[in-house]
Amino acid sequence: MNASQSSPQQEGGVAAEKLIDAFGRVHTDLRVSVTDRCNIRCRYCMPLDVTFKPREELLSFEEIERVVAVAAELGVRSIRLTGGEPLVRRDLHRLIERLLAVAGIDEVALTSNGLLLKQQAADLAAAGLSRINVSLDSLREETFRELARSDGLSQVLAGLAEAKRVGLNQIRLNAVSIRGLTEQDIVPLARFAREQGFHLRFIEFMPLDADQRWSQPQVLSGSDVRAVLEEAVGPLQPVAGNDPGQPAVDYRYADMPADTAGSLVGFIDPVTQPFCQRCDRLRLTADGQFRNCLFSTEEWDARQLLRDGCEDRALAELMQACVKAKREAHGIGTPSFTRPGRAMYEIGG
Repeated sequence: MNASQSSPQQEGGVAAEKLIDAFGRVHTDLRVSVTDRCNIRCRYCMPLDVTFKPREELLSFEEIERVVAVAAELGVRSIRLTGGEPLVRRDLHRLIERLLAVAGIDEVALTSNGLLLKQQAADLAAAGLSRINVSLDSLREETFRELARSDGLSQVLAGLAEAKRVGLNQIRLNAVSIRGLTEQDIVPLARFAREQGFHLRFIEFMPLDADQRWSQPQVLSGSDVRAVLEEAVGPLQPVAGNDPGQPAVDYRYADMPADTAGSLVGFIDPVTQPFCQRCDRLRLTADGQFRNCLFSTEEWDARQLLRDGCEDRALAELMQACVKAKREAHGIGTPSFTRPGRAMYEIGG
């Protein structure tokens, strides 16, 4: 037994055993969905007609804080708040402040569609938000509208500008790549990110759309996107020392100094180049269910424990059981792959 798997010590009533799965992956990242609600209806995430969970079925800020505190004792260091659209949850900055006050938590980040970012950027920065990922698939109004099934491009761009103005310096753009739809957006997005100092990441289209229309031919691979960038924007160099826990493989534009904002472009390729072997994340849905993978078909119910008045140890054991049941890989493209019963907005991005 090595040091990382040594006998647990008692810390604050929780057995302080790391969250290690059967394949030796140590989990230090918790994705927390704060709502399933959203103010747009992106085709790769939500159906047009949707019934959201009643408010009472969602975890309260107090319940989320308690889960995070227990997770921190088990080695979780990074929290990312997701949705749905997390900024539709009232006073989200207050939750950020509370989570950053939890012993052991090093950072709280956020994934957003950016529509409400202009109004909330100052409060988020003041609360101590470390990083923000903003979904931006296209700079063309018609394509934005087709993907989001709503207007809002100008609001997203205004939100990004305000986030920069108030000092949110670690801003990433997430662009979903769909063959036959977003090829024209690759180069404009890359040039925009370079000019504005944003870290751009292209994400392969995954089988998590609520309409269940995903098919393999729609996947615009990261390697194909990279080839377009190298031809039209400039040569890319692999970044040495990529964070092994990050899903993206990052590159740098060869014509930009290494420390220049906007010099990075990343590729998240869960379909063509799965990164399961380095996955370090656990997920908590807005209605309090732990999931060990985006594509998990099983969930572990934290909400019931919390509302039954459980001890912290029970929450810790639930997390450990969830992590230990994690499969080696999600299996997209294999005969054994099973599409999860919930879509992206119900799980948390």
